[in-house]
Amino acid sequence: MANITGRALRSSLMGADTSASSTSTISPDHPGVGELFAVLAYGEISAFYRLADDARMARTLEGKVALASMAAAEMNHFEVLERALTDRGFHIYEAMDPFVRALDDYHASTDPSTWLEALVKAYVGDGIAADFYREIGHSLPPEVFETVEEVLADTGHSEFVVHEVRQAIEASSRDKDRLMLWGRRLLGEAITQAQFVLAQRDALTDLVITASGDLNGVVVLFDRMQEMHAERMAVLGLV
Repeated sequence: MANITGRALRSSLMGADTSASSTSTISPDHPGVGELFAVLAYGEISAFYRLADDARMARTLEGKVALASMAAAEMNHFEVLERALTDRGFHIYEAMDPFVRALDDYHASTDPSTWLEALVKAYVGDGIAADFYREIGHSLPPEVFETVEEVLADTGHSEFVVHEVRQAIEASSRDKDRLMLWGRRLLGEAITQAQFVLAQRDALTDLVITASGDLNGVVVLFDRMQEMHAERMAVLGLV
């Protein structure tokens, strides 16, 4: 088994510099910041319900506890974002509402049918979204970046997921082939929904473009997401 935790993987993907720029050109009051926190908040609460539900497919008590613990961490992250939005004068449910459709569509189109699919989605699928937000994180104001980093922190049990998946695919090439296709599907659906959200939310789009430099930077951002996705798949042995 590759002994790589989510935190270690994040460091290897992002490099040594994971701090926000102290000279960010983006104002902490940029309207896109509230939208960023809102889409993150709905992502966290969606992950909570999904992980709690997927835990029922676990083959062992250890598996049930692992996903339940990950779900609990997602709820804690949601509460951080709820406070951040409230402090900025937003109503949490009104702020999240514009992002419900896109994220619900993503989860509906990537509903795992097996325990192994649930594990890959928890490890790889959630990592895709995290990569997107971290890629723009270094250009955000420090106080905004710190909140983003806190809610995207590793929820734990990465080694458990890696071990479970690697053990399964070593025993079955059929499972490996299916999970490789599943991973590609997760990436495609995630990028589709991310593009849909950006097309609908002008303030968030402006924030992402400003953080990326320009439209070409956004293209590079999506390319980078695909590279990091491939590295996560490799950690699971799905290459």
